[in-house]
Amino acid sequence: MNVPSVLSGALINAPGRQLFASRELDLTRHLVGQVMKPHQLMISGRSQQLNSRMHHMAFGGVSFSRLKYGAEVDIQPEFLNDFYLIQMPLTGHAVINSGNQHVDSNSDVASVLSPTENTAMHWSADNDQLMIRIDRALVDRAIWSHLGYPENTPLRFQLSFRWRDCSAWQCLLLYLSECAGSDIDVIQYKLLIANIEQLVVSTLLSAQPHNFTNAKTVRRTTVLPKHVRKVEEFLREHVNEPICADQLAQLAGVSLRSLYSGFKEHCGVSPMHYLRNLRLDGARLALSTEPEASVACIAMQCGFSHLGRFSIEYKKRFGESPSESLRKR
Repeated sequence: MNVPSVLSGALINAPGRQLFASRELDLTRHLVGQVMKPHQLMISGRSQQLNSRMHHMAFGGVSFSRLKYGAEVDIQPEFLNDFYLIQMPLTGHAVINSGNQHVDSNSDVASVLSPTENTAMHWSADNDQLMIRIDRALVDRAIWSHLGYPENTPLRFQLSFRWRDCSAWQCLLLYLSECAGSDIDVIQYKLLIANIEQLVVSTLLSAQPHNFTNAKTVRRTTVLPKHVRKVEEFLREHVNEPICADQLAQLAGVSLRSLYSGFKEHCGVSPMHYLRNLRLDGARLALSTEPEASVACIAMQCGFSHLGRFSIEYKKRFGESPSESLRKR
Protein backbone atom coordinates (compact mmCIF):
# COMPACT_ATOMS: atom_id res chain seq x y z
CA MET A 1 0.00 0.00 0.00
CA ASN A 2 1.24 3.48 -0.90
CA VAL A 3 0.65 5.25 2.41
CA PRO A 4 1.24 8.85 1.16
CA SER A 5 -1.31 8.42 -1.65
CA VAL A 6 -3.88 6.97 0.77
CA LEU A 7 -3.38 9.87 3.19
CA SER A 8 -3.87 12.39 0.39
CA GLY A 9 -7.60 11.69 0.68
CA ALA A 10 -7.65 11.63 4.48
CA LEU A 11 -10.71 13.36 5.94
CA ILE A 12 -11.62 15.26 2.74
CA ASN A 13 -13.11 12.04 1.33
CA ALA A 14 -14.94 11.33 4.58
CA PRO A 15 -18.61 12.36 4.37
CA GLY A 16 -19.70 14.89 6.94
CA ARG A 17 -16.22 15.71 8.25
CA GLN A 18 -15.94 19.16 6.70
CA LEU A 19 -16.12 21.70 9.48
CA PHE A 20 -16.15 24.79 7.27
CA ALA A 21 -15.05 26.38 4.00
CA SER A 22 -14.64 30.14 3.97
CA ARG A 23 -12.99 33.15 2.33
CA GLU A 24 -13.52 35.34 5.41
CA LEU A 25 -10.51 35.88 7.68
CA ASP A 26 -12.36 36.54 10.93
CA LEU A 27 -14.71 33.60 10.48
CA THR A 28 -11.81 31.27 9.67
CA ARG A 29 -9.87 32.45 12.71
CA HIS A 30 -12.90 31.93 14.93
CA LEU A 31 -13.73 28.43 13.67
CA VAL A 32 -10.14 27.17 13.79
CA GLY A 33 -9.87 28.71 17.26
CA GLN A 34 -12.85 26.68 18.44
CA VAL A 35 -11.01 23.46 17.56
CA MET A 36 -7.54 24.60 18.66
CA LYS A 37 -7.38 27.86 20.64
CA PRO A 38 -7.86 31.60 20.07
CA HIS A 39 -4.94 32.94 18.03
CA GLN A 40 -3.79 35.67 15.69
CA LEU A 41 -4.17 34.98 11.95
CA MET A 42 -2.91 37.41 9.32
CA ILE A 43 -2.69 37.18 5.53
CA SER A 44 0.80 37.89 4.15
CA GLY A 45 0.54 40.14 1.13
CA ARG A 46 -2.31 42.44 0.17
CA SER A 47 -3.05 40.76 -3.16
CA GLN A 48 -3.87 37.35 -1.62
CA GLN A 49 -7.33 36.12 -0.72
CA LEU A 50 -8.12 33.43 1.81
CA ASN A 51 -9.71 30.21 0.53
CA SER A 52 -9.75 28.10 3.64
CA ARG A 53 -11.30 24.78 4.55
CA MET A 54 -11.06 22.48 7.53
CA HIS A 55 -12.09 18.88 8.10
CA HIS A 56 -12.22 17.51 11.60
CA MET A 57 -13.08 14.53 13.80
CA ALA A 58 -12.71 14.22 17.57
CA PHE A 59 -11.85 11.03 19.42
CA GLY A 60 -12.28 12.06 23.05
CA GLY A 61 -9.10 13.88 24.12
CA VAL A 62 -7.58 13.38 20.66
CA SER A 63 -8.71 15.05 17.45
CA PHE A 64 -7.74 14.51 13.81
CA SER A 65 -7.97 17.49 11.46
CA ARG A 66 -7.00 18.72 8.03
CA LEU A 67 -6.55 22.42 7.37
CA LYS A 68 -5.64 24.60 4.41
CA TYR A 69 -5.82 28.39 4.26
CA GLY A 70 -5.31 28.81 0.51
CA ALA A 71 -3.22 31.95 1.10
CA GLU A 72 0.12 32.74 2.67
CA VAL A 73 -0.56 33.38 6.35
CA ASP A 74 1.15 34.19 9.63
CA ILE A 75 -0.23 32.42 12.70
CA GLN A 76 0.57 33.28 16.30
CA PRO A 77 -1.00 30.83 18.75
CA GLU A 78 1.68 31.70 21.34
CA PHE A 79 1.36 29.11 24.16
CA LEU A 80 -0.91 26.13 23.48
CA ASN A 81 -1.10 25.54 27.25
CA ASP A 82 -3.44 22.55 27.43
CA PHE A 83 -2.64 20.47 24.35
CA TYR A 84 0.10 19.10 22.08
CA LEU A 85 -0.19 19.53 18.33
CA ILE A 86 1.42 17.49 15.54
CA GLN A 87 1.28 19.17 12.11
CA MET A 88 2.06 17.18 8.96
CA PRO A 89 2.07 18.98 5.59
CA LEU A 90 0.81 16.89 2.70
CA THR A 91 1.70 19.71 0.30
CA GLY A 92 3.38 23.07 0.75
CA HIS A 93 5.53 24.10 3.68
CA ALA A 94 5.58 26.05 6.94
CA VAL A 95 8.23 27.89 8.93
CA ILE A 96 7.77 27.34 12.66
CA ASN A 97 9.48 28.83 15.69
CA SER A 98 8.59 27.28 19.02
CA GLY A 99 10.56 28.11 22.15
CA ASN A 100 14.21 27.98 21.16
CA GLN A 101 13.58 25.52 18.30
CA HIS A 102 13.06 26.22 14.59
CA VAL A 103 11.89 23.97 11.77
CA ASP A 104 11.18 24.36 8.07
CA SER A 105 8.29 21.93 7.85
CA ASN A 106 7.40 20.19 4.57
CA SER A 107 5.88 16.96 3.31
CA ASP A 108 8.70 14.96 4.93
CA VAL A 109 9.18 16.96 8.14
CA ALA A 110 6.32 17.49 10.57
CA SER A 111 6.27 19.73 13.65
CA VAL A 112 5.40 18.71 17.20
CA LEU A 113 4.30 21.71 19.27
CA SER A 114 4.55 21.51 23.05
CA PRO A 115 2.12 23.40 25.33
CA THR A 116 4.68 25.44 27.26
CA GLU A 117 6.58 26.80 24.24
CA ASN A 118 5.75 30.18 22.69
CA THR A 119 4.98 29.48 19.03
CA ALA A 120 4.72 31.48 15.80
CA MET A 121 4.20 30.06 12.28
CA HIS A 122 4.24 31.09 8.64
CA TRP A 123 2.30 28.86 6.20
CA SER A 124 2.71 28.86 2.43
CA ALA A 125 -0.43 29.31 0.34
CA ASP A 126 -0.41 25.65 -0.75
CA ASN A 127 0.22 24.26 2.73
CA ASP A 128 -2.34 21.48 3.30
CA GLN A 129 -1.81 19.85 6.68
CA LEU A 130 -3.00 16.88 8.67
CA MET A 131 -3.03 17.68 12.39
CA ILE A 132 -3.40 15.64 15.54
CA ARG A 133 -4.35 17.51 18.70
CA ILE A 134 -3.79 15.72 22.02
CA ASP A 135 -5.01 16.94 25.39
CA ARG A 136 -2.06 17.72 27.61
CA ALA A 137 -3.61 15.77 30.49
CA LEU A 138 -3.42 12.52 28.48
CA VAL A 139 0.26 12.96 27.66
CA ASP A 140 1.25 14.18 31.12
CA ARG A 141 -0.56 11.26 32.73
CA ALA A 142 1.30 8.78 30.53
CA ILE A 143 4.66 10.35 31.36
CA TRP A 144 3.91 10.38 35.08
CA SER A 145 2.87 6.74 35.01
CA HIS A 146 5.68 5.49 32.78
CA LEU A 147 8.59 7.59 33.96
CA GLY A 148 7.84 9.25 37.28
CA TYR A 149 9.53 12.37 35.92
CA PRO A 150 11.05 15.13 38.08
CA GLU A 151 8.68 17.61 39.68
CA ASN A 152 8.01 20.96 38.01
CA THR A 153 9.46 19.84 34.67
CA PRO A 154 7.08 20.07 31.69
CA LEU A 155 7.35 17.58 28.86
CA ARG A 156 8.84 19.12 25.70
CA PHE A 157 9.14 17.30 22.39
CA GLN A 158 11.73 17.83 19.71
CA LEU A 159 10.06 20.17 17.25
CA SER A 160 11.01 18.47 13.97
CA PHE A 161 9.55 15.03 13.25
CA ARG A 162 10.36 12.96 10.14
CA TRP A 163 6.97 11.34 10.24
CA ARG A 164 7.16 9.52 6.91
CA ASP A 165 10.17 7.56 8.20
CA CYS A 166 8.15 6.19 11.12
CA SER A 167 6.03 3.19 10.09
CA ALA A 168 4.17 3.09 13.43
CA TRP A 169 3.10 6.71 13.01
CA GLN A 170 1.94 6.14 9.43
CA CYS A 171 -0.09 3.12 10.54
CA LEU A 172 -1.67 5.30 13.23
CA LEU A 173 -2.64 7.94 10.63
CA LEU A 174 -4.16 5.29 8.39
CA TYR A 175 -6.18 3.95 11.29
CA LEU A 176 -7.48 7.41 12.25
CA SER A 177 -8.30 8.11 8.60
CA GLU A 178 -10.23 4.85 8.35
CA CYS A 179 -12.15 5.62 11.55
CA ALA A 180 -13.02 9.08 10.23
CA GLY A 181 -14.29 7.61 6.97
CA SER A 182 -16.23 4.77 8.55
CA ASP A 183 -20.03 4.61 8.56
CA ILE A 184 -19.83 3.41 12.17
CA ASP A 185 -20.24 6.15 14.78
CA VAL A 186 -17.11 5.33 16.78
CA ILE A 187 -17.77 8.16 19.24
CA GLN A 188 -20.49 6.13 20.97
CA TYR A 189 -17.99 3.40 21.93
CA LYS A 190 -16.24 4.78 25.00
CA LEU A 191 -13.80 1.88 25.31
CA LEU A 192 -12.73 2.30 21.68
CA ILE A 193 -12.17 6.05 22.21
CA ALA A 194 -10.08 5.33 25.30
CA ASN A 195 -7.99 2.85 23.29
CA ILE A 196 -7.48 5.41 20.50
CA GLU A 197 -6.35 8.01 23.04
CA GLN A 198 -3.84 5.59 24.55
CA LEU A 199 -2.62 4.45 21.14
CA VAL A 200 -1.98 8.00 19.93
CA VAL A 201 -0.17 9.04 23.10
CA SER A 202 1.99 5.93 23.35
CA THR A 203 2.92 6.08 19.66
CA LEU A 204 3.96 9.73 19.93
CA LEU A 205 6.01 9.15 23.09
CA SER A 206 7.85 6.21 21.55
CA ALA A 207 8.32 7.75 18.07
CA GLN A 208 9.38 11.31 18.86
CA PRO A 209 12.34 12.36 21.08
CA HIS A 210 11.53 14.48 24.12
CA ASN A 211 13.28 15.71 27.24
CA PHE A 212 12.50 12.46 29.11
CA THR A 213 13.41 10.01 26.35
CA ASN A 214 16.40 8.71 28.31
CA ALA A 215 14.80 8.89 31.74
CA LYS A 216 14.57 5.70 33.76
CA THR A 217 11.20 3.96 33.45
CA VAL A 218 9.53 3.23 36.76
CA ARG A 219 6.06 2.08 35.70
CA ARG A 220 4.41 0.40 32.72
CA THR A 221 0.74 1.23 33.26
CA THR A 222 -1.32 4.28 32.40
CA VAL A 223 -4.39 3.13 34.34
CA LEU A 224 -5.03 5.43 37.31
CA PRO A 225 -6.70 4.13 40.49
CA LYS A 226 -10.26 5.38 40.84
CA HIS A 227 -9.53 7.64 43.83
CA VAL A 228 -6.56 9.29 42.08
CA ARG A 229 -8.53 9.84 38.88
CA LYS A 230 -11.47 11.28 40.81
CA VAL A 231 -9.30 13.81 42.64
CA GLU A 232 -7.37 14.70 39.50
CA GLU A 233 -10.61 15.51 37.67
CA PHE A 234 -11.89 17.51 40.64
CA LEU A 235 -8.71 19.59 40.79
CA ARG A 236 -8.92 20.43 37.08
CA GLU A 237 -12.57 21.46 37.39
CA HIS A 238 -12.09 23.54 40.57
CA VAL A 239 -8.55 24.80 40.11
CA ASN A 240 -9.38 28.40 41.09
CA GLU A 241 -11.34 27.51 44.22
CA PRO A 242 -10.01 27.15 47.81
CA ILE A 243 -8.99 23.50 48.25
CA CYS A 244 -7.35 21.67 51.16
CA ALA A 245 -5.85 18.19 51.39
CA ASP A 246 -8.43 16.92 53.91
CA GLN A 247 -11.21 17.92 51.51
CA LEU A 248 -9.57 15.86 48.74
CA ALA A 249 -9.18 12.80 50.94
CA GLN A 250 -12.86 13.00 51.90
CA LEU A 251 -13.83 13.33 48.24
CA ALA A 252 -11.72 10.30 47.29
CA GLY A 253 -13.00 8.19 50.17
CA VAL A 254 -9.50 7.20 51.30
CA SER A 255 -7.12 8.28 54.01
CA LEU A 256 -4.90 11.30 53.46
CA ARG A 257 -1.87 9.01 53.53
CA SER A 258 -3.35 6.72 50.83
CA LEU A 259 -4.23 9.71 48.67
CA TYR A 260 -0.73 11.16 48.85
CA SER A 261 0.81 7.75 48.20
CA GLY A 262 -1.40 7.19 45.16
CA PHE A 263 -0.59 10.59 43.66
CA LYS A 264 3.13 10.19 44.28
CA GLU A 265 3.14 6.76 42.65
CA HIS A 266 1.00 7.56 39.62
CA CYS A 267 1.46 11.31 39.08
CA GLY A 268 4.92 11.87 40.50
CA VAL A 269 3.75 14.64 42.86
CA SER A 270 1.42 15.14 45.82
CA PRO A 271 -2.19 16.24 45.15
CA MET A 272 -1.49 19.78 46.43
CA HIS A 273 1.63 19.98 44.28
CA TYR A 274 -0.45 18.81 41.34
CA LEU A 275 -2.91 21.63 42.09
CA ARG A 276 -0.07 24.16 42.27
CA ASN A 277 1.16 23.05 38.84
CA LEU A 278 -2.36 23.50 37.41
CA ARG A 279 -2.50 27.00 38.86
CA LEU A 280 0.93 27.83 37.45
CA ASP A 281 -0.27 26.66 34.03
CA GLY A 282 -3.29 28.92 34.40
CA ALA A 283 -1.05 31.84 35.34
CA ARG A 284 1.09 31.26 32.25
CA LEU A 285 -2.00 31.31 30.06
CA ALA A 286 -3.22 34.53 31.68
CA LEU A 287 0.18 36.19 31.29
CA SER A 288 0.09 35.49 27.56
CA THR A 289 -3.53 36.45 26.91
CA GLU A 290 -4.60 39.22 29.34
CA PRO A 291 -3.04 42.45 28.02
CA GLU A 292 -3.97 44.74 30.92
CA ALA A 293 -3.23 42.47 33.89
CA SER A 294 -0.10 42.75 36.04
CA VAL A 295 1.98 39.86 37.36
CA ALA A 296 0.75 40.53 40.90
CA CYS A 297 -2.90 40.57 39.79
CA ILE A 298 -2.58 37.32 37.86
CA ALA A 299 -0.74 35.65 40.75
CA MET A 300 -3.57 36.56 43.12
CA GLN A 301 -6.23 35.42 40.64
CA CYS A 302 -4.53 32.02 40.40
CA GLY A 303 -4.33 31.55 44.17
CA PHE A 304 -0.77 32.71 44.91
CA SER A 305 -0.72 35.18 47.79
CA HIS A 306 3.08 35.45 48.04
CA LEU A 307 4.45 37.08 44.87
CA GLY A 308 8.07 36.14 45.54
CA ARG A 309 7.22 32.48 46.04
CA PHE A 310 5.02 32.55 42.94
CA SER A 311 7.93 33.89 40.84
CA ILE A 312 10.27 31.18 42.13
CA GLU A 313 7.85 28.33 41.41
CA TYR A 314 6.93 29.80 38.03
CA LYS A 315 10.55 29.96 36.91
CA LYS A 316 11.17 26.40 38.11
CA ARG A 317 8.29 25.13 35.98
CA PHE A 318 8.73 27.20 32.82
CA GLY A 319 12.38 28.26 32.79
CA GLU A 320 11.56 31.98 32.78
CA SER A 321 10.17 34.55 35.21
CA PRO A 322 6.54 35.75 35.07
CA SER A 323 7.71 39.20 33.98
CA GLU A 324 9.62 37.62 31.07
CA SER A 325 6.45 35.83 29.95
CA LEU A 326 4.53 39.07 30.31
CA ARG A 327 6.91 40.91 28.00
CA LYS A 328 6.36 38.30 25.25
CA ARG A 329 2.61 38.89 24.90
